[in-house]
Parts: sequence; structure tokens; C-alpha cells
Amino acid sequence: MNRDNAADLARRFLQGDLPLDALRAAFAGDQLAELADATVDLDRQRRCGYPEVVYAPGKPVESLLRIVAELIARDQDVLVTRLAVEQAEALRQRFADGYWNEQARTFRRMAPTGAETVGRVAVITAGTSDLPVAEEAGETAHWMRVAVTAIRDVGVAGPHRLPRRLPEFIDADAIVVVAGMEGALPSVVGGFVDCPVIAVPTSVGYGAHFSGVAALLSMLNSCAANVAVVNIDAGFKAGYLAGMIARRKERRP
Repeated sequence: MNRDNAADLARRFLQGDLPLDALRAAFAGDQLAELADATVDLDRQRRCGYPEVVYAPGKPVESLLRIVAELIARDQDVLVTRLAVEQAEALRQRFADGYWNEQARTFRRMAPTGAETVGRVAVITAGTSDLPVAEEAGETAHWMRVAVTAIRDVGVAGPHRLPRRLPEFIDADAIVVVAGMEGALPSVVGGFVDCPVIAVPTSVGYGAHFSGVAALLSMLNSCAANVAVVNIDAGFKAGYLAGMIARRKERRP
């Protein structure tokens, strides 16, 4: 059940066209789908604004197909993350109207009727090695029906590259900055803008980088007050938070 369905039920109840018992039954009967090896939370969109996201690692192909089919049958937007190639190929063959982003390792399928696109998120990437994580963030925001501006390869090794791209992200509702190595870029971006900056450390770098820990600690110690940090390589989490910020801002009068 999506928010439009829930609002329609509430409106009918308030108008006296739907008995209380029927209203309770409508919500109680549409919360969970008990599949062979998964329990799909169908009520999450009503509670949290967005459907359940499917994390692919460890899931058999047939299980993924069943979960995605159930979400589609309930008119919910589908996002599957961290897909292996064989999983993605199976989804593409079964659901031809979905979109597989190979670099992001995501599969996205949008319901024909859903919320309109509102708000704007910028996803800024320090280097091309960080693109898989940045693409995951961008795909997540697209799934949330938020417009996305991608700005790539503007890391601090070439500091002259960022200011000339400023017009592309100065008015964003939220910004995701993806960087590895020493993780300095989010602080620099934060000094240019008046919106939240969500920093994503990546596991890109040499030995003392410690698979992203160095970038994580650097970002946590950012002197830019508008910078918050998610986990290493957590493009999905950053895109989700940025999308929520963008959509909530657009809902304000």
C-alpha cells in the first residue's frame, strides 16, 4: 500500500463511506508478504515514505525474483542493491522494463504511477575510482524520484576543477560527496554551500588508507559544520538520506 492508497482509505473513512473494521482490515491485511524464504515488508512505504530496498548479496536468484515480483504486484517502486552479474541478468530477463546500472550494481524498476519528481541532489565524485559508490548514491536518489546532478572527478589533487562547477550544485537541496584517499573533498564542498553535505568515504587508496578508514576518520573530523558522514562505500545510505532531505524540503509550504 502506498501513501496515495492510504490517504484514499482515510478520506473514505472520514466521509463515512468506509466502516472502521474495514479500514483496520485494509491496513492489517497489506503489511507483510510471506514468501518461501523471505518476509517482504509491504507497509514500509506508508510508514517511512519509501518501499523496502532489497540487498542482493547472499540471496539466491529465485528468491530475488520472487521478492521483486511481489513488490511490483503491489505497485511499489523497486530498488535492488549490490547485485552480482548473474543476479542482475536474471532480473533483466524477468523484468524487462527495469534498469540495471552495472557500475552501481543496482536494479531499479519504477511503478507506472507514483510520486512526481521533486527536489534536487548533487552527487560529487573526487575521482573516477569512486564512481561505483557515487552511482549507487545517484541511483538511490533517482529511485526516490529526486532529480540528480552528477559532477565527476573534481578531487582536491586538482583544486581548480571544483569552483568552475559550482553553478551546477550551489542550489542543490542536499549534496553527496564521494571520496577516497585522504577524504578531503567534502570539507571543501561544505565551505561553498548552505545545504547538508553527506560525505561517503570509499575504500580507494594505498596501504595506510586502511580500506577507507583513513578517509572515514578525516571526514568525521571535518571542520565544515554542514558535513555529516556515512559508512565506508555506503552510497545507498548517502543517496537515501540526501533524497529524504530533498523531498521533505519540497513539501514545505
